[in-house]
Amino acid sequence: MVYLRILPCCYSLSIALRPELVHNHINITISAIETRLGQMLSFLSCCLKIRRRAQKWREIEDTVGLDEKQSWSPPENTLMMQGFEWHVPADQRHWQRLRKAIPDLKDIGVDNIWIPPGCKGMNPSGIGYDIYDLYDLGEFDQKGTRSTRWGPKEDLQALVQSAQDMKVGIYWDTVLNQKAGADSTEKFTVVKMDPEGDFSPINSGKTRVLMDVNNLADRNTETSRPLTIAGWVGFDFPGRGEKYSSMKYHWQHFTGVDWDDASQEYAIYKILGRNKGWANDVSDEHGNYDYLMFADLDHSHPEVRADILKWGEWIGTELPISGMRIDAAKHYSASFQKEFVTHLRNTVGADYFLVGEYWRGEVGLLLEYLKLMDYEVSLFDVPLLGRFAAISKMAGGDLRKIFKGTLVEQMPSHAVTFIGNHDTQPGQSLETIIAPFFKPLAYSLILLRSQGQPCLFYGDLYGINGGPEPQPGPSCSGTLPILTRARKLYAHGEQRDYFNRRNCIGFVRYGNYKHPFGLACILSNGGASYKRMFVGHSHAGEVWTDILGWRNETVLINNCGYGVFPVAAMSVSVWVNSQAEGINGINRPL
Repeated sequence: MVYLRILPCCYSLSIALRPELVHNHINITISAIETRLGQMLSFLSCCLKIRRRAQKWREIEDTVGLDEKQSWSPPENTLMMQGFEWHVPADQRHWQRLRKAIPDLKDIGVDNIWIPPGCKGMNPSGIGYDIYDLYDLGEFDQKGTRSTRWGPKEDLQALVQSAQDMKVGIYWDTVLNQKAGADSTEKFTVVKMDPEGDFSPINSGKTRVLMDVNNLADRNTETSRPLTIAGWVGFDFPGRGEKYSSMKYHWQHFTGVDWDDASQEYAIYKILGRNKGWANDVSDEHGNYDYLMFADLDHSHPEVRADILKWGEWIGTELPISGMRIDAAKHYSASFQKEFVTHLRNTVGADYFLVGEYWRGEVGLLLEYLKLMDYEVSLFDVPLLGRFAAISKMAGGDLRKIFKGTLVEQMPSHAVTFIGNHDTQPGQSLETIIAPFFKPLAYSLILLRSQGQPCLFYGDLYGINGGPEPQPGPSCSGTLPILTRARKLYAHGEQRDYFNRRNCIGFVRYGNYKHPFGLACILSNGGASYKRMFVGHSHAGEVWTDILGWRNETVLINNCGYGVFPVAAMSVSVWVNSQAEGINGINRPL
């Protein structure tokens, strides 16, 4: 600054003594000014960045003030659970098992139970997806048994009533794509739709299940001339007669079968006839994925549509259920599904929770289906399950991208998040294995965060009792009840993510007026680590503890509301005020 003040004198002297230096002095002065201005601008920019960062943190800290606003009172964190796994004993006592389990499930925070398909299957051990009669809930002597695999109708009614008494909802597993175990064969005209050898038969009996083994079939391509076959498509329901429904099913009510009883040959046979053909509004996998297995129902046939709509209203009056899972949603007409859902809403299911099983890994396809359904249903977040499985097996997988391309990221209000189910467990058709160490991390990410509706799997809570990899005990080292209780007690209020490191992420729930305690969760799929996270000024001076018990130290929250939270290698820790309500009993066994 001194140099600038005496500059006019310097210029005068330079002009008087050596005029040739004037030009050089001007250039040097301008250069110095530009340098100084650049330094000042850099300094100001740095100050602005620091100020913005400070402002951002003030905004984060201010989020805890939301719990003081009267209007900000979110609903309780509900939790659904799938009430079976594939290898549950076929002893006709499962309805009893679930009924006895309701108090314990309620205690750990389960509000709704998705029960297995309760309609009569094609044989006594049929799990229900081999559905024979929609109207037989274990009441009639058909297919070699009165009870279903799960138990008689009386036990089912007792289960649903007990659940209702304890304010636990029951979600019905609705199987409307196919029928199995027909009472008789009928002759009709078909064309083959798939080359021989592409399909591998499993099961045995009058109806087989064919699973695609090379994913190359184009179901729109005819591979034979029209021919006549004898297919198992005659459903007369002799044990039930005409009780509840007089509808009998014959060849014209189906679009395809997988077995010709006359030639004893497996194939995909598309049935020919007036107004016959695959539905157009189904998944485009294999060209057209209308046909899945057994005798494929024709949802364009008016008699089929009428009977299913009638059944939807009937089941809602027969049992006080709270919702439905829609099985195999990508395999039959979306327009009919929309009609079915509308009928439910207008009759028995105005408040039903409806979730579809639309098994595609591309989130865009799930969003398209939701739009077709006018957002009246939710969907299982299949892309998220795929992300969990992939990152769990990937050395140094990037946890920051764990939700990238998932339904819970793009439409959390319609995403049912899950870690596994009866189809994804070892040995099943959609096997999707998550590394054991990663399961507690995955469950923490779906149970404790604000987005999505989580679903707990029976096989993770109680174990898997068969298959190539039996799991006799619970997964997650028995910590699932702790996480589900933490969801009810502490996972409330605004959420702040600390997704800033590849192998270690964290998030904070700040609590609200009704649930003021909040929590801090930190996860690592690498080495032991820690994160400095803001939990709120109101928690200053508190001592927090890891409710999972995987870290023995405590964390002191400083006067500014920050704590430094550690996590063990390949692990997760959930930190809560050591004096929080409910913490003393949070680790009690199931």
